Amino acid sequence: MRTVIVFNHPNEGSYCNAILQSVTQGLQNAGHEVDLMHLDNDRFNPAMSKADLKAFVDHQPIDPQVIDYNERLKKAEHLIFIFPIWWDIMPATTKGFIDRVLGPGVMYDHHPRGFGLVPLLKNLSSITIITTMNKPKILYALLFGNLIRRVMLKSVFKTMGYKNLHWISFTSVKSVNREKRIKWLSDLKTRFSKLK
Repeated sequence: MRTVIVFNHPNEGSYCNAILQSVTQGLQNAGHEVDLMHLDNDRFNPAMSKADLKAFVDHQPIDPQVIDYNERLKKAEHLIFIFPIWWDIMPATTKGFIDRVLGPGVMYDHHPRGFGLVPLLKNLSSITIITTMNKPKILYALLFGNLIRRVMLKSVFKTMGYKNLHWISFTSVKSVNREKRIKWLSDLKTRFSKLK
């Protein structure tokens, strides 16, 4: 099985990086081939240029990096995003990846009857989003309405027609004790060791 991980955090010592290592170990234990798209190390440019927008509309990407990411996504059987929540939403680089890479002709197409979208990645069986933040879970849910669920799961992937969507949210990361953070990592490794 081939799993693509889209990772976004510039600090190698971050908890997100520890999550990446645990998830990768779990996937490898399950015999998965892991394809890491490390947006920071790859120096992915999140800004949509005028030329990019025309390419998006024409369904013909022109940026070699976007084309490379597209080809790798076409081989994915599982897709995992890992990133921190900053100001209640994803970082700009993750948003840019959605804007520039998850485009028509690759992730989806418009329904022939003119309403709705049709998913194109037929091998993709699940999408998981893993996030970290320092806000308490109840505060994020009540005051901000779980924006990641609304934006990424419902607005992006559900609209594209994908199913089997999951969001794993680690909250109050800085304030919980070290033992809890270690347990979270162990649980992730176990969870992804069972991914089929």
